[in-house]
Amino acid sequence: MSTLINALGNLSSAEEFLNFLEVDYQQPVVNVNRLHILKRFNQYMARHSFSGTSDAELKAEYKALLEQAYNDFVNSDASTEKVFKVFQDATGVKTFSVDSLRASLPARQ
Repeated sequence: MSTLINALGNLSSAEEFLNFLEVDYQQPVVNVNRLHILKRFNQYMARHSFSGTSDAELKAEYKALLEQAYNDFVNSDASTEKVFKVFQDATGVKTFSVDSLRASLPARQ
């Protein structure tokens, strides 16, 4: 396994990834969206076909993907980007019909 992959495996916070890959960032954006940025980065990595053959080339590819993930949240927010399932499912208010609510109540005696 490459040195780069091992180094990435030892990182845990959004700031560690951003610093390691030398991505410029604003702390307030990261404070609000850290998990969303990392999740989006993971999604981009899963869809990306890495072509770099050296650690330097791979690092450049990882950097570009992390920059893209970070930039998704610079002018947007978590509910708009819908990275996590809770945001994908929540399109506003869940509604239930009166009949379904009646059916869920215990029978009167």
